[in-house]
Amino acid sequence: MKIKQKLQLGMGLLFAMILLLASLSIFYINRLSNDTKNILVANYNTLDYSRKMQMALDHNILLPENQQLFADNLVLQQKNITETGEAELTTSLATHFGLLQQNFNDSQQVKSIRRDISNIMLLNMQAIQRKNKVAETTSENGIFWISIMGTICFIIAFTLLFNLPGNIANPVRELTASIKEIAARNYSRRLQFNKKDEFGELAASFNTMAEKLEEYQASSVQKLLIEKKRIETLINNMNDPVIGLDENKRVLFMNHMALKISGLKAEQVTGKTAEELALNNDLIRSLVQELYNSTPSPQTARLPVKIYADNKESYFEKEIIPIKIIPTGEQMEKLMGTVILLQNITPYKELDFAKTNFIATVSHELKTPISSIRMSLDLLENKQLGELNTEQKNMVESIKEDTSRLLKITGELLNMTQVETGSIQMSVMSSSVQEMIDYAINTNKVAADDKRILLLHKVPGNISQVLADKDKTAWVLTNLVSNAIRYSYENATVTIEAKEEKDTIRFSVIDTGQGIEPRYIDRVFDRYFRIPGTKKEGTGLGLSISKEFIEAQGGRMELMSEYGKGSEFAFYLEKAGG
Repeated sequence: MKIKQKLQLGMGLLFAMILLLASLSIFYINRLSNDTKNILVANYNTLDYSRKMQMALDHNILLPENQQLFADNLVLQQKNITETGEAELTTSLATHFGLLQQNFNDSQQVKSIRRDISNIMLLNMQAIQRKNKVAETTSENGIFWISIMGTICFIIAFTLLFNLPGNIANPVRELTASIKEIAARNYSRRLQFNKKDEFGELAASFNTMAEKLEEYQASSVQKLLIEKKRIETLINNMNDPVIGLDENKRVLFMNHMALKISGLKAEQVTGKTAEELALNNDLIRSLVQELYNSTPSPQTARLPVKIYADNKESYFEKEIIPIKIIPTGEQMEKLMGTVILLQNITPYKELDFAKTNFIATVSHELKTPISSIRMSLDLLENKQLGELNTEQKNMVESIKEDTSRLLKITGELLNMTQVETGSIQMSVMSSSVQEMIDYAINTNKVAADDKRILLLHKVPGNISQVLADKDKTAWVLTNLVSNAIRYSYENATVTIEAKEEKDTIRFSVIDTGQGIEPRYIDRVFDRYFRIPGTKKEGTGLGLSISKEFIEAQGGRMELMSEYGKGSEFAFYLEKAGG
């Protein structure tokens, strides 16, 4: 329990007991006062009235003033009846006085009146004795309970007087002694307050401080300097640029390679903040931009940094490494700084460019002979070179299918090289939604008929034009419909839809095939990825290229699939005039 809570509890309890003691005192004093008032008001007044009536009888009742005195006090007595039986005695007294008024010489009535007065006085005297006993009982109860409460208050106050100062003074005394020990360089001193109060928290903080001081004392400054020099030498001899920042983004070090590619000198960067350097250095600005961006884009973070180094355009992969440690004696992890590491990937990038150029060259060179073979097959089918027998027709058909597959593969490879080299040429203009869907359906009609798949299209008659590259968007639709047919069962249905959603046109291709397992949904748009176990032909490039084509037009692509029930591929493009 906290010391503040202990004080509040102790003082609150003492205050409550004092308040209860005061309330009891007021209660019993008020009750005793009421008992006294009952005696004075009720019984004493009756005795006074009776005494005055007795005096009137004794001082010659024949005198008019005594008669008046008797009558006045009789009226007052009639208004002050408080005891049981007093009303009957007062009535008897009034009756006898009325008879006496008829004949003031009637001694018998005088005797009766004296007897009535004596009875009334006796009755009230007995009441006074009874009420006096009640008052005494009230007084005794009051003294008892007030004494009890006073004793409890005394015990509580006595306990607080002897315990509270010690609870506060003893830890302070021990803390003072420990501070003196620390001042005398005895850093092994620890406080052992096993309490969950303010002193416990103070002891924990003190012990953390002592532990850090002990650790610092145990370290050797010379050893630290040697280790610092060793680390600096190691970092400076790295072939990759390295930049170190503290928790305030102030530059701690930049190795020789980082200084070289940035065109800066060591004296220009040491102690400066990254923000200050970024004002006059484009490279530093691009490297630290992510540190100041609260929501960095994951796509931007993955892009290689292009820098002119080694007399050529070089590519570096940036990695930002936060340095977090748990300080000695603490439990929370703290950010102590950041390291920006640039890994030179120029050789890999050059190999990638060579691969892309090779694929583009081969694909382009293959496309011409494949097209020639396709043209020769068309001539054979047109019977211009003579009739073909059944076996020859089957061979021509087989060659034609292989030729179409080769043309599709070379087309996809050429499209991929455009994507990789960033040379996608878009001709975005207002285009007809229906025409692009009709093209996709007509292109895939033969394949759909072979599997007896019904191609449905749902396009509103008044749908707006779309801002798109007509050829590439039609290619995307054709590829999506082809995939839907390929992965659908026979006698199934593939639906092509287009509808307006706010300022966009949503295209979707829906099939009722086997669907995609949840673990593969995030990977279907990766290049060369094919779902493991599938026996369908393909390069694994179609969906990747489709996504690149749509995003190059400012659109986006999405996939919804339920394994065992089918898939829906959709993309959004801006409406014309939207």
